[in-house]
Amino acid sequence: MQSVDRRVRSLAQRRHDIHDRDPAGPLWRAAQIFRLLSFVYALGFQIAINDDLTHPRVTWVLFAVLTAANIWWTVGYLVGFGRRPWFVAVEVLVSAGMMLSTSLVTDTDWASHNQTWPTTLWMTNAALSAAIIGGTLWGAAAALVVAGANYYVKGHIDVNFGRNATTILLVSAAAAVGMAATRARTVHQELVEAIGVAARSAERERLSREVHDGVLQVLALIAKRGREIGGETAELARLSAEQERRLRALIADAADPSPTLAPTSRDLAAVLRSAIAHRAQVSAPADPVTVDAHIADELLAVVDNVLDNVVNHAGPDAQAYILLEDLDDYVVVSVRDDGVGIEDGRLAAAEAEGRLGISASIIGRVESLGGTARLESAPGAGTEWELSAPRRRKGTP
Repeated sequence: MQSVDRRVRSLAQRRHDIHDRDPAGPLWRAAQIFRLLSFVYALGFQIAINDDLTHPRVTWVLFAVLTAANIWWTVGYLVGFGRRPWFVAVEVLVSAGMMLSTSLVTDTDWASHNQTWPTTLWMTNAALSAAIIGGTLWGAAAALVVAGANYYVKGHIDVNFGRNATTILLVSAAAAVGMAATRARTVHQELVEAIGVAARSAERERLSREVHDGVLQVLALIAKRGREIGGETAELARLSAEQERRLRALIADAADPSPTLAPTSRDLAAVLRSAIAHRAQVSAPADPVTVDAHIADELLAVVDNVLDNVVNHAGPDAQAYILLEDLDDYVVVSVRDDGVGIEDGRLAAAEAEGRLGISASIIGRVESLGGTARLESAPGAGTEWELSAPRRRKGTP
């Protein structure tokens, strides 16, 4: 029977832990245990000094009110509805007010030689609550409020901390609990992000399998049959083969293991070589050209768009050449072709017709990174794009 009871209690505790989503939940529960122990101490102190007070009955009434308030705060923090800044602020203010009421129930001489009637230990709970909800600074500030109320009642500040270290201990305890609460929330956030990255990685792998089993096989079949049939279907075969190569490169890039859960930088030279070397000649530094992952992805998309234009508009025999330059804080990607070039006014006419491929997909994309895109072209002289972008996004160290 006892074994069954233990299992029931264990299950109930596990269910409580599951529903308590606050990373600082264990600290809230531990603080309420301290609240109970400090209450027992305060009750013993009240019984011991009650006869020495000027208004003992009034003190007992205040003690009962503060006890009821502590029960309410305990329930709020354990259940969760009290884990709000305003709720904690009320506790700090009420606790300080109760300490100041010592002047109403006793004389100045007694107050100067004793602690306040609620006891500083009991009122430490307010500082701990502030530390858990707001971190080290909140906890230290609440501790100073409690210590200030104590000094106000005594009428003087005792700087001999060797004889009275209450303030130092109070502030230190609140600061330590605040650091623990902040760290718990930081670790929890990192864990949530890691779980999210793992889930997205698993989803990418699932999609990669589906693409490999379905789309890639269909594209390969279309390319094969198109080449066999020939004629007008040869162009369809070429496009299918091109899309198959792109998808395979994308899948290989997504499945490539990384030493970190959330990679923030990539080698732009390696990205260009692996993704588009089959479409253009790539010249890049031998050393890695490291840029933010987002910038690498965006520049790759822009280059891919430029190469599409080469295929569709530069002529059937046009060749494309890519040069990557590393200029410290910036990288420059030059995409040049030896095709037919662009006639004067053609880009303006295309934009007027609502065809915004160059202005949106190329220029707009590069400018959104904080870079520039410059085009040089002339009829019969080919085209050259110079894409300049920062290595790091704004706000990235």
